[in-house]
Amino acid sequence: MNTCDICNKEFSRNYSLKVHMRIHTGEKPYKCDFCDKAFKSSSELYVHQRIHSGYKSFECSACEKAFRTSSALTLHERIHTGEKPFTCNVCNKSFSDNSYLTGHMRIHTGLKPFKCDLCDKAFAFSSYLNAHKKTHKGEKPYSCEFCNKTFTVSSSLTAHKNIHIDENPFKCNICEEAFSSYSTLAFHKRIHTGEKPYSCEKCKKEFPFKSHLTVHMRIHTEEKPFKCDECDKAFTVSSSLTLHKRIHTGEKPYSCETCGKSFRTLGESNFHQRIHTGEKPFSCELCQKSFYTNSELKKHYKSVKHLKMMESSKLTATRSSSTSFIDCGEADSKHVIKKEETLDEHDGGEKYVEDSVPFLIKAENVEVSIKEEMDDK
Repeated sequence: MNTCDICNKEFSRNYSLKVHMRIHTGEKPYKCDFCDKAFKSSSELYVHQRIHSGYKSFECSACEKAFRTSSALTLHERIHTGEKPFTCNVCNKSFSDNSYLTGHMRIHTGLKPFKCDLCDKAFAFSSYLNAHKKTHKGEKPYSCEFCNKTFTVSSSLTAHKNIHIDENPFKCNICEEAFSSYSTLAFHKRIHTGEKPYSCEKCKKEFPFKSHLTVHMRIHTEEKPFKCDECDKAFTVSSSLTLHKRIHTGEKPYSCETCGKSFRTLGESNFHQRIHTGEKPFSCELCQKSFYTNSELKKHYKSVKHLKMMESSKLTATRSSSTSFIDCGEADSKHVIKKEETLDEHDGGEKYVEDSVPFLIKAENVEVSIKEEMDDK
């Protein structure tokens, strides 16, 4: 027997050992004439060259699909036969190919041998690493033929296409709502269960998905792994990088159907639409005045008229079931104070003046009366 002196693997022929040693040395003496790829053995090169020639000599007798190698055909035929000869000795799950079992075993061992050289992330499969690396570059090579939306991985594109063909094969067994992908259904089900299995070690905030926790952790670590290749800016999530890149490219993919004006973000487009529709979705609960944007509403909260009303009216709440009205001077209509509402809530969480007294109406089938205290002057 011929034994490898590095990993002790044994071979019946000296040539096989020689080829095997190239795994350890990294030697790849057989180069493809059509591309830059190189291989450890001539047989590997021969199989690879069929990619360029398109030659597929191994045909499936069940469906006539053809393959470049006999091993690929054998693996494919197990789809028809249902054969799964490789079994996990931990959980007894079976697989059609030994490589699938090898990958599955990493779930039990926690082994993640494929490490990203741009960040600290590691993965159980090389395909996961390759997909992850695209997020650093903002690369999305898979494009939807219907709307031109792009994706990092082909599986995301496949799920997305179901939106256009109105196909939602994954149905919720609780409310019967249907979804285009299983992952979307899984996310939806947590609405019913309230399940949030991923918890932040720093602040104990909980999340329904691990990816949400990963993004959240960057608040604590201040990590910004998504870097712009045009300038020095970096971002916490890939979507922010994609949006930022439009500053450099000038891309404005969102167009107004009314006037044709284009915008860089969906938010900018939605805001612009309100010019045509007159919609003002942000309202002051105290005086009922409405605004186009949330920032305008916050500015209103800090207006002089609003602050004067807060300074002059120190409201004391005692228990009551009656409804009371106050006027903040911003509108003719008076505001109905709702149950469990506070001045702090009306202010969006900000205190107006240092000596203002927030009121709290905590109604539990009891009466509430509101007394206005005036200055002695």
